[in-house]
Amino acid sequence: MTDCCIVGGGVIGLSIARELAGRGLTVRALARDAARDTTSWAAAGILPPAPQQPGLSPNAALTAWSDRLMREWAADLLVETGIDVGLRECGGLHVAATAAALERLRGTADTWRRRGARCDWLDAAALAACEPALAGAVAAGHLLGGFVLPGELQVRPSRLLDALERSCELRGVVIETADVARIEVRDGRVTGVVVDGRPGAETVQAAAYVLAAGAWTERLAAPLGLRLETRPIRGQIVMLRLPRPVLGRVVNRGLDYLVPRDDGRLLVGSTLEDAGFDPEPTATTIERLQGVARDLLGDAAEAPVERVWAGLRPGSADGLPTIGRAPGIRNAFVAAGHFRAGIHQSAGTAVLVADLVTGRPPTLDPSPFAADRPPAPPGPDSVAAMLARAAGVDA
Repeated sequence: MTDCCIVGGGVIGLSIARELAGRGLTVRALARDAARDTTSWAAAGILPPAPQQPGLSPNAALTAWSDRLMREWAADLLVETGIDVGLRECGGLHVAATAAALERLRGTADTWRRRGARCDWLDAAALAACEPALAGAVAAGHLLGGFVLPGELQVRPSRLLDALERSCELRGVVIETADVARIEVRDGRVTGVVVDGRPGAETVQAAAYVLAAGAWTERLAAPLGLRLETRPIRGQIVMLRLPRPVLGRVVNRGLDYLVPRDDGRLLVGSTLEDAGFDPEPTATTIERLQGVARDLLGDAAEAPVERVWAGLRPGSADGLPTIGRAPGIRNAFVAAGHFRAGIHQSAGTAVLVADLVTGRPPTLDPSPFAADRPPAPPGPDSVAAMLARAAGVDA
């Protein structure tokens, strides 16, 4: 019998599988989709600064811890697999197009400084000097100023998934693309995971189970008695193919962003759409995102669209992921609801889950993320708060 069955793929599921296998457990991962069809692959890979300091919220503490682990993992994965995941400190530029947005950015800059991150304020002229490709937008009065976060990172999600998958294989993890029909529970234990679409409807058995199926976790968790929100929120991205890089940093304007790649490709994103489980990009959104690039880069953005895609982020009601043991089930654990921070929080989530599965004292207090935590008002990272911001922000 397998020591642990991971129900789910993507960066969270593969990270957990890798960590458990690294501790000597036999692991089988049942992924709904191939790695290149997951929400993790669809992400832009922007990682904001995550300084560690006393008094952080549970979500910020998880991100700060995971940020440090991810830097270690990136180096380890390169040695182990030969794959460079593209983690680098490129810096992030946050810009405003209106006086109201500029005033909000001043408050945001103060918040970053209080959190211990370096944050440099830029007027319009300094903005154009910082990123010359934005000079046209500045001259036209479309950008009034902003700030730069030198500590902002980016990672290549596709490479990270490739490296995690290869590392898992090297550590003996069995990874299968499978449609899980249901989870069977008896006498306070999961007794098996029924895989649909196979002769005889195979039942996968293990000593322990981890549900990490992203937006699909809510449905799978129901047999465990869990009322767990992992509401799918669609995000769309356009990739432009420029002949050369025109930006050195990630550029953020409200919820819109430009992410430059070293080969000249430019990601333009993203959206927050309550569209159910529909993963298809839409023509109107693609056109809007192309307009974002033109607004900021002018003629430099008149480049061919190489690819468009969308992903379904698993949101939560209070803005916190659910990480921990399933209440009342002795051998089941959950890791879901990371919303827009899945990649950034993946390494910390993996170590925390592995600690709980193997009975080690957890490095980070898991109680704020417990599946049976008391109901709380929607936080700033909740689905409701982010959808409201997407609908009403004045960038």
